[in-house]
Amino acid sequence: MIFPNRLKKGDTIGVIAPAGPPNIEKVKKAIPFFEQMGLHVKLGRNIREVRGYLAGSDEDRLEDFHDMIADRKIKAIIFARGGYGTGRIVDKMDFEQIKKNPKIIWGYSDITYLHTAIRQKTNLITFHGPMLASDIAKDDFDDFTGHLFQQLFEPTELYYTEKLSALKEYASGSAEGQLVGGNLSLLVSTLGTPYEIDTIDKLVLLEDIGEEPYRVDSMLNQLRLSGKLSQAAGFILGDFAEAEPKVEPSLTMHEVFEDYFTDFDGPVLSGFKIGHCSPHFSVPLGVNAKVSTEDKAFVIAPGVK
Repeated sequence: MIFPNRLKKGDTIGVIAPAGPPNIEKVKKAIPFFEQMGLHVKLGRNIREVRGYLAGSDEDRLEDFHDMIADRKIKAIIFARGGYGTGRIVDKMDFEQIKKNPKIIWGYSDITYLHTAIRQKTNLITFHGPMLASDIAKDDFDDFTGHLFQQLFEPTELYYTEKLSALKEYASGSAEGQLVGGNLSLLVSTLGTPYEIDTIDKLVLLEDIGEEPYRVDSMLNQLRLSGKLSQAAGFILGDFAEAEPKVEPSLTMHEVFEDYFTDFDGPVLSGFKIGHCSPHFSVPLGVNAKVSTEDKAFVIAPGVK
């Protein structure tokens, strides 16, 4: 795997919107968070563009990404928001440029498509974490979530235990492997493409927002039928926000997870505050990780060098 260089005070980060159009005032509101860490912030030239539910044309968004990759002064790319649209530009990305200029890439939600494609095409470690307009600009953005950005300044092993949140076991055991995954609906959307998620012997993180139990059921079934569930070493079930069923009767999310994971041959734990939630536990993707249901512990290797 390729580990990006750690950040130093005085470095510049690039902020772009590869999916939905961000609220620019919220982006500006979030900038002091990075300045207080001693970082400079450069906005993509097309970040103010709007084309319906997209942050400008596919060409605009791709140009901003490639500009930030090519700019040697930019040490990290942190996305303004998710939404929808990264899957539209991934096939036009210059993965050789990303390999030649490895740097920190940070975001989540729709960014899951980029995490998956970039890791599988370049072996670059990327980061699943909160973004400017959708998270950092919020009045309730908490110190714990903010502190997790410090993992970008120093190689840091991360520990997640029940001191952070209650964890529920669906299948017992312990496993070690490369941490992959992210947003469930985005992972499903990679199936049948050149960027299809590889789950073989992996620890797979799953999270989502706004998906009712029957929708999560459908997506897990698609992963099951494609062999992606049985190939994994274990599962880390993050936050499934705003998932209340709108039509009754319905299975609960707990019942859906029981149906798909109680017979799994490996550890499955749920309840992790990873995803569309606060606090938001940020993690590097592509690094080695360990999970144990006996200890109810999740340990993640550092993501920078």
